[in-house]
Amino acid sequence: MLKRFLSGVLALVLLLSVCTAAMAEKPREIFPLDYDTLAEPREGQHNYLLACVDSWEGKANNLGNTDGVIMVTMDTAAQRLMLTTFSREMLVQRPDGAIGRFTFIAKNYGVDALCKTVSTHFGAKVEKYIVFSMDNVQKIIDAMGGVYITVTDAEADYLNRYRIKRDSTTPSMANGGTYLFGGHAAVIFMRIRKVGGDGDAGRTRRMRTVLSTLANDYADATLDEALQLLTAVTDNTVLSNMSMAEMLEALGYAMELRGAEPEGLQMPDSSAMEAITYVGMQTRQVDFDACRKILSDFLEPKDYSVIDD
Repeated sequence: MLKRFLSGVLALVLLLSVCTAAMAEKPREIFPLDYDTLAEPREGQHNYLLACVDSWEGKANNLGNTDGVIMVTMDTAAQRLMLTTFSREMLVQRPDGAIGRFTFIAKNYGVDALCKTVSTHFGAKVEKYIVFSMDNVQKIIDAMGGVYITVTDAEADYLNRYRIKRDSTTPSMANGGTYLFGGHAAVIFMRIRKVGGDGDAGRTRRMRTVLSTLANDYADATLDEALQLLTAVTDNTVLSNMSMAEMLEALGYAMELRGAEPEGLQMPDSSAMEAITYVGMQTRQVDFDACRKILSDFLEPKDYSVIDD
């Protein structure tokens, strides 16, 4: 009995030691840029931040954590459409100066603070935003007629066993392949992170895949179809700082870019972040200097003659 008791005490001590070490792991200091001196996007380049909270019903006065954050860049001068996704797990400097996870910023400090966090940490200024709930996103996708998604066998198995109804795709999902996803199934697909071994990076990659596919599906959209989509968006929004005039302006840019192949980027880049356990949470420590360089290179056209044509 005494031996068993001592073994239990030893196990408890070891467990507490491991937990204490994990809790005490200290991230590097973070040095964001000064927001007031950030350069405005150059002429012809327009940034919009889209965020989705981790709940089916979003409340403007009580936002949840942001599960998906994407900066949409429409460059009418270079004829480019760019989608930059941001990992929810990365550590950033909070508005109060402390270090915390990116996913909590909008919930605790507001969406303007989220825009400033993206701007100052990554060097690309973004001010206009739209916040959606998961229900908003599924309704918008349904209004667009669904979306064709190609899934792997592992993704199909996960969706079938845990997440979606048999009639959520056309045809009914069996194995890997291409299916027409309804809005609910598409949202669940974009939230997958336990398949493929790439965690949150896999989740953000799936977000870019769905948005890119939807953009391509609307390559030949008429003005009436585009206006119907805008109505679906404005009817399914938790929060936005964009006026209707600004929404219509953004729609005009999108119409100019019909047919442009969407380009995607994950931030932080895998080469510029490392796993770290901070205050008991699995997070990512980021080299923001490297990320700012990568994002700047991505957003700027390789051949400036494109702009002059």
